[in-house]
Amino acid sequence: MQSLEAEVKLRVQELRTLLQKASYAYYVLDNPIMEDAVYDQLYRELQQLETQYPEVITPDSPTQRVGERPATQFSSVKHNIPLYSLENAFNIEELKAWQERWRRHAPNTDSVEYVCELKIDGSALALTYENGVLVRGATRGDGIAGEEITQNVRTIRSIPLRLNLENPPSRVEVRGEAFLALDVFKQINQERAQSGESLFANPRNAAAGTLRQLDSQIVARRRLDFFPYTLHIPGMDDASIARTQSEALDLLQEMGFRVNPHRKLCPSLQEVADYYEYWDTERLNLPYMTDGVVVKINSFALQEQLGFTQKFPRWAVALKYAAEEAPTRVENISINVGRTGALTPLAEMRPVQLAGTTVSRATLHNSDHISQLDIRIGDTVIVRKAGEIIPEVVRVLKELRPADTQPFQMPVNCPVCNQPSVRPENEAVTRCVNASCPAILKGAIQHWVSRDALDINGMGEKLVQQLVDRDVVHSVADLYDLTADHLGKLQRMGKKLAEKLIHAIAQSKTKPWSRVLYGLGIRHVGSVNAQLLTEKFPTVEQLATVESADIETVYGIGSEIATSVYQWFRIPANQTLIERLKATGLQLAGEIDTISLNNQLLSGKTFVITGTLPTLKRDEAKDLIQKAGGKVTDSVSKKTDYVIVGEEAGSKLEKAQQLGINCLSEAQLLELLS
Repeated sequence: MQSLEAEVKLRVQELRTLLQKASYAYYVLDNPIMEDAVYDQLYRELQQLETQYPEVITPDSPTQRVGERPATQFSSVKHNIPLYSLENAFNIEELKAWQERWRRHAPNTDSVEYVCELKIDGSALALTYENGVLVRGATRGDGIAGEEITQNVRTIRSIPLRLNLENPPSRVEVRGEAFLALDVFKQINQERAQSGESLFANPRNAAAGTLRQLDSQIVARRRLDFFPYTLHIPGMDDASIARTQSEALDLLQEMGFRVNPHRKLCPSLQEVADYYEYWDTERLNLPYMTDGVVVKINSFALQEQLGFTQKFPRWAVALKYAAEEAPTRVENISINVGRTGALTPLAEMRPVQLAGTTVSRATLHNSDHISQLDIRIGDTVIVRKAGEIIPEVVRVLKELRPADTQPFQMPVNCPVCNQPSVRPENEAVTRCVNASCPAILKGAIQHWVSRDALDINGMGEKLVQQLVDRDVVHSVADLYDLTADHLGKLQRMGKKLAEKLIHAIAQSKTKPWSRVLYGLGIRHVGSVNAQLLTEKFPTVEQLATVESADIETVYGIGSEIATSVYQWFRIPANQTLIERLKATGLQLAGEIDTISLNNQLLSGKTFVITGTLPTLKRDEAKDLIQKAGGKVTDSVSKKTDYVIVGEEAGSKLEKAQQLGINCLSEAQLLELLS
C-alpha cells in the first residue's frame, strides 16, 4: 500500500505531465487537446497540492510560470556563449557582395545551401537548460553580458520549463527572440491610454520594456511570445546532434519550442532573393512584426570554417527591408485633450498612402518632441509607421520650408474650455487641470462606461458627446439620474432604445468595487491595479483615508500609483463624487471577511509567523488565520502545522526546518485561505 507522500508525489507528477502536454499543444502547436475549464481544474488541483505540500514544488512546475514577488533589481550575468550581432544588407546586390566576401575565406566551396528565417522585431534572449530544466534566462545586453531575468522568462508560455527529451544533455543553450503579437501590443496600448500612461511606440520597445519589468506578474499579463533560432550544446560534437542549421531548428521543435514555421532551406542565392522579395509584402499579413530576413549558411562545418569578424559571424547576414516612408505636408497642428487633461499635439497632414493604409494624422507627443523636430505648419515632412503601426513624423525637410513659417507653441489655455493649461515640473506633458472641462468630462464618461469598467452597453462616443454638449450630465454620477424622457430628447434615440439604456445603467450598479475604482479614471490605475487595491482595501472609506505609504505596501503597487491614488482622494470635488456614487447604490465595498464565511478552512491548525511579510502586517496575517479557524502561537514546536516565512526570518525558520514543519510564503498562505 502506497504512503500518502508517495501518492501525492505521483499525482503531482501526473498533473504536471498533463498540463505540460496541454500547454505545448495550445501555445506551440496551436492545436488544443483539452477545454480551458478542464485545464483550469487540473491546474487548481496542482496548486492546492503544492500549497499543502510545498516540498513537492519544482522549478519546472506549470504553477511556477509567475514569480511570487517582484525583484528589487536585475543582476548582470556573463553569457556562456556570446550573442553576436549580424551584419546588415539592404538589397540583393549587398547580399551578393556578402556571399563574395565569405567565399574569399572558403575559396574551394562549391554549392552551398542557405537557411532563411524571418527576422522577428523583438528582444533577444539567452536561455540555459541544465538536465532539461530551464535555469536561466538573460537579455542580450552587449552580447558578452546581459541581465538575468529568469523569473520573467518563465512567464512566456512558448518557452518550455522542461525540454521534451527523455535523456536531455547536461546543458543546452538556446538563443531566440521574445516578441509581442500585434493584437496583444494594441491591447496593451489601449490599457495604457485608459490609465493615462504613455503609449509604447512599437512592439519591439514594448517587448524590451516588458522583459525588464521587476514584477513578473506584469510580464505574465502582457503575453510575450518566443521564437528560437540557435541551439548550442557545449561539450558535445554538434555533428552527433545536428549537422546543419535546418536540423537544429527541427531539433528545437522536438524539444518543445515553437519554431517559426516560415523558415526555408534554399539551395541557391537566387531562391534566397525570391524568399526575401515574397515576404516584402506578405509580412504585412503576419500577426507579428518582422523587419527583414536572416540568411545563414546551413552547414555547421562551413560555419566553423568561416568563423567571425570582430563584430559579426561571416556565415550569416540580416537582409533588412527598408522602412516605408513618404513625404507629405503639415497642414495644421491641432491639440487633442484626453480624459486625464493631457494636451497632445497632432500633425494634420495631406493624406498619403503608407504600408497599405491612408495616413493623415500623426501624434507629435509633446512640446519637447516638437522642439526637437522643429516642426511647423506648412513644413514638408517624412512620415512612416513606427513598427508599421503608429504613424510618426521622422524628419522635417527644412530646405522646402516656406519663408513665413513660425515655431509652434503649445497653447497657454486649454483649446476646449479656455482655462489656463499647466506643465507640471519634471513632466513633458502640458495639461488642462479644469475638472469641468468638457473634453475631460467626455473622456471620463467614456472610460466609466467602457467594458473593463462599468460596462454600460449602448453608451457610445456620440451619445456621450450629446449628453455633455447639451449640458445634460456634468459627472459620471449624473448618469444615474437619467430617465428615458431625458434620453428620448437626444438625436436617434427612440423610446425602446432609451429604456434599454436606462436598464443597462441600472445594471452597472451591480459591478464590483474593483470595476468602480477602475472606472473613476485615477491616473496610472489600470484594471489590474484596481483589483489589487480593492483586495487590500475592501471599502472606499479605507482606501480614501490611508496614507500614500500604506497604499504602496500593496503587492504590485509602486510609489507613482500610490501617490496618484492618495492625491485623488484628497480633492474635495472627488470626495463629493464618491458620496454621490454611494447614494446611487453603486458597489463601493467588496466582500469583507469572506474568509470568515468559511471559518473551518484552517480549523485545528497551528501557525507561527516569522520575518517581515511582503504586503501583510503580522497582525493582519494573524487576523486572517484566526478568522479561518486557525491558531497563531509565538514559538515553533512539534505541534506547529505551518510556519509563515517572511524576509529576515530567524531562529524560528531554522527550528521549523529541523522539525520538518511545512513553511509557507505569504502568497501560499493566501492561496491556502482561498
